[in-house]
Amino acid sequence: MDGLDFLGLEASGDPLRWRLPVTPAIASGIGALFGGAALAAGVETLERSCGRHLIWATAQYHAFARPPSVVEIDVVISAAGHRTTQARAIGHVGGEEIFTVVAALGSRPSRWEGVWAERPDVPPPDACDSRPLRTDQRNSIATRIEMRLARARGPEELPGPPGDGRSALWARIPDLDPGSAVLAIIGDYVPFGISQALGERVGGNSLDNTLRVVQRPTRNGWMLVDIRIHAVRGGFGHGHILLWAEDGSLLGSASQSAIVRPWAEGPGTSSPTTPQPTTPH
Repeated sequence: MDGLDFLGLEASGDPLRWRLPVTPAIASGIGALFGGAALAAGVETLERSCGRHLIWATAQYHAFARPPSVVEIDVVISAAGHRTTQARAIGHVGGEEIFTVVAALGSRPSRWEGVWAERPDVPPPDACDSRPLRTDQRNSIATRIEMRLARARGPEELPGPPGDGRSALWARIPDLDPGSAVLAIIGDYVPFGISQALGERVGGNSLDNTLRVVQRPTRNGWMLVDIRIHAVRGGFGHGHILLWAEDGSLLGSASQSAIVRPWAEGPGTSSPTTPQPTTPH
C-alpha cells in the first residue's frame, strides 16, 4: 500500500490540507502518535502537495496526539523554484500544534556523485534473531515493522555492560510501498541505540528527527539501520543513523536528540508533563 493508506492520511477539498486520524496502527508504545509516523505524514503531504520528491526534512515534536484524535496537517509552500521547493507541514489538533516538519524537495541534474560512508559488516537478515516486542509495543506501529538484531542485544540481555555506541537492526515494512515515508519511519530508532550504548533498559522521547534522502528505496526489501550514538548527558541523548539497502547502497541518514527515560511498562505510563509524541524504542 502507498503512504496515504499505510498512515491513514485523508485528503480534503483543499490540496494544501490533510487529515491524519490517530490510531494504534501509527501509535507508539505509550499510545500516542509515533514520531516516525508524524515525520512520514509530513513527508507524504509535502511530496504530494508540492509534486516533488524529498531531499531533506526535519520534524520538531511539540505535544502528544492520542487516539481517537485527528491531526489536521497544513502545508505551507515558502518558496518554489525551477528545481527546488522549500515548504513546511504543520500538524495540529484544534489550536494545539503537535508537530512541524520543515523540508526541501526537488532534484537537480548533476554529473558528480559518490558515497564515502562505510556500511558495518553484519550478518544478513536471515542469520539474525528477530527483535522481540515488549509488552508496551504490542498495540502499536511496532507490530507493522519487522526487525532483526544485526548488532544489538535483546531485552533479556539488559541491563548489561555499556556498549561502544554502535548498534544495528535489519528492518522492513512489508505493507508499505518503497519511498521516503519508509525512511522516515525506520530512521526513528536513535532511542533504541541509546539503550544499547548505555547497556540499560532505557529509551527516549524524541525532540526532533531529521531525514536526508540520498536515494529512495525501490523495493520492499530489508534495510540496515546503522545507529551511532554520539553522547548522553544531562538527561538527553544524541545520535544519528545511516540507512542502507540490503545490496549495500546508501539510502539516507537520520539524526535525533531524545529525552532519556526508562522503558514504559505499558500505554499511558509516560510522564504527563513531557509533550513529545514518541516513545522509548
